[in-house]
Amino acid sequence: MSDHTSDTATDVLQHTVIERLMAVIGAPDDQDVARDADAAVRALDERLRAGSAA
Repeated sequence: MSDHTSDTATDVLQHTVIERLMAVIGAPDDQDVARDADAAVRALDERLRAGSAA
């Protein structure tokens, strides 16, 4: 995978995290929204850890 593709995928995940966190702000008591946000943060964290290890 090229660096450009990796950067694009990371950018997409970053935007997804922002969207999910905004959804949490809009619906702080919704457990499904919280789970989606958690999954997005974990996916971004995994990608960033993999990128720093490379």
